[in-house]
Amino acid sequence: MTHAEKAVALFKEGCNCAQSVFVAFEDMHGLDRETALRLSSGFGAGMGKMRETCGALTGAFMAAGAMHGYDDLSDKQAKIDTYAMIRHIAEEFERQKGTVVCRELLGIEKGEDLPEPAVRTEEYYRTRPCAGLCELAANILDEYSLSLSFSKQ
Repeated sequence: MTHAEKAVALFKEGCNCAQSVFVAFEDMHGLDRETALRLSSGFGAGMGKMRETCGALTGAFMAAGAMHGYDDLSDKQAKIDTYAMIRHIAEEFERQKGTVVCRELLGIEKGEDLPEPAVRTEEYYRTRPCAGLCELAANILDEYSLSLSFSKQ
């Protein structure tokens, strides 16, 4: 199963969008599922249901950082490279979807959404683009990771 397929399956199991993408990459980032679920839990629905940056995209950002980010605080180039990686992922997502903003992806106005999570029904899955956004974010991260592995050879 690909990371994108895992992300969609996790979303359909009840994970929020950020959890779906971040946990889909557990084989790559090395965090156990419980930790990955907890760490990414507040980023769904556009950051805590504020409908800002798409949660699927922030899940990809977290996974990218865990997989390719830096931990040497004195390594300025690593910080530059990490920020460039995140911008690349965001720019590709925006190129394909026209925006990285959750409410714009959903076609809702600021403040129009209810504070509690929506009930996951067949209608929910049929009308929401979120599973597809999880798939897209995971695919973009996989493509980026693949390009990194080729550039290091």
